[in-house]
Amino acid sequence: MRDGFYEWACFASQQAAEKAVKALIQSLGGEAWGSSVASLIDALPENVKPNHLRDQALELDQAYIPSRYPNPHSAGHPSTAYTRMMSERLIEYARQIVKYCQQEVNTVHEKQRPSS
Repeated sequence: MRDGFYEWACFASQQAAEKAVKALIQSLGGEAWGSSVASLIDALPENVKPNHLRDQALELDQAYIPSRYPNPHSAGHPSTAYTRMMSERLIEYARQIVKYCQQEVNTVHEKQRPSS
């Protein structure tokens, strides 16, 4: 984002959130498939599902393909379709999702650790 590659910042944000939710699913013993952050969140057990982050996940998902390929846009390259404000927002959404997933993965690992 600092260098003005806003489309890449948006895509990388989506990827960070996707990988974080997949890590959480796998830490719970599940298998994570697909690239939709919202769908991955939906696949989480109810007691772990971050419903408060689902809208952010949906917005991140909108950057998965259009941020990389020119043909989803009516005109121009993806670099003309993404702004600093958009990338700042998606980076923040990814941070929230990654932080949540890190906390939950840590909780899972603490429960699995044998007592001394």
